[in-house]
Amino acid sequence: MQEKGQVKVNVGIDVLWRALAKDLKSILPTIVPKLVNEAEILEGDGGLGTVYLFKFGPDVPNMSYQKEKIVEFDESLHQIALQVIEGGRLNLGFTFYKACFQLTALGDSETLVDLKVDFAIECQETRAPPGETVKSGVAFIQALENFLLKQI
Repeated sequence: MQEKGQVKVNVGIDVLWRALAKDLKSILPTIVPKLVNEAEILEGDGGLGTVYLFKFGPDVPNMSYQKEKIVEFDESLHQIALQVIEGGRLNLGFTFYKACFQLTALGDSETLVDLKVDFAIECQETRAPPGETVKSGVAFIQALENFLLKQI
């Protein structure tokens, strides 16, 4: 299955790309500490093949951690995709979960973020309501935008 979402942010593409693709480990616990209270790189250098461990905070019920691997990384296209490889959503009935972020410059200080979530589930009861799989990704991008705007 696949769901898509889109959000426009008031941050330039280079700043947003650096935060999303290069500084994710340090920024994520800062911008959403009640969702992710710790992030670390288990393997890799932040590029293709990198494995992250995200430890969830008190606002994430039924999940304590999630391991994600960067399975797509194209700096020239400003595209990154992370696939859940252990824990988290895989413990909630998803058998596959991958989120892909595609950034497109709309000017010096605006970026369009297209989010595509590919997923598979064990049974229909597992499936979140339509749009729920992209909702958290869009909320994350908006939190990232707010954080970056305060830094500028």
